[in-house]
Amino acid sequence: MERKLIALDIDGTLLNSQKEPLNSTLKGIRELRKAGHLVTIATGRSRLLANEVIHQLACGNYVVCNGSAAFLEHEQVYQHLLDREALTRLIDYASSKQIDTVLFGLDSVGRVTDYNFPLLSDAMKSFGGPLPPLDPDFLTEHNVYQGCLYFDESSDVEFKEAFPEFRFVRWHKNSVDIVPRGGSKAETILALAKKVGIEQKNVIAFGDGNNDIEMLRTAGFGVAMGNASANVQAAADIVTDTNDHDGIWNALVELELV
Repeated sequence: MERKLIALDIDGTLLNSQKEPLNSTLKGIRELRKAGHLVTIATGRSRLLANEVIHQLACGNYVVCNGSAAFLEHEQVYQHLLDREALTRLIDYASSKQIDTVLFGLDSVGRVTDYNFPLLSDAMKSFGGPLPPLDPDFLTEHNVYQGCLYFDESSDVEFKEAFPEFRFVRWHKNSVDIVPRGGSKAETILALAKKVGIEQKNVIAFGDGNNDIEMLRTAGFGVAMGNASANVQAAADIVTDTNDHDGIWNALVELELV
């Protein structure tokens, strides 16, 4: 069998509703590695927020910040930072509308404004993330790989048109990720595959969220979780069971990888 690259989203995919990996998922990952395949995490989380899962899975390969950084055996092999000048304009624009901004380095996070903390807190708690400290100087003191803005869908088109330098990827009813234009999990996963000599047709991606759609479409084979929304499922080649009911393991069995 040709060597595969298997890319696994974290929230709603690797983790069940209790924010834990299923035993069947852990077994599947062990068998994939034993067979010589490359398993990588592919998440919207920063490394800081993904570290617990990285260590729990003993995974040295990970794509974080929606593709803005990638690591092979814990060595960084890819970087795509947010443009500081454009990001400064974006923060000022959001602030004029009293919309909060949170910025992420690889291992650091800070909210640069403090307009609607309850709304921000609700979004961060939805995946068990820590509440970021207030740090108005974060942009001048850190390399920024990703950001978050906290507004509902009614402002989506406005921000997309005002700031074409960025992509705004909705992950919560009240929040979008800020990622570089041209950056995505999909592009970074393909870059990893090329680096290790794996063809695109042998890339298999698992996901459940809107930020996984491009990855599912671009991979040689895309697997949507049963708990994914209809538009995410439509982007995949197959739909497996949910993250609570052995979805990853069952798909690996169907694909004859375990």
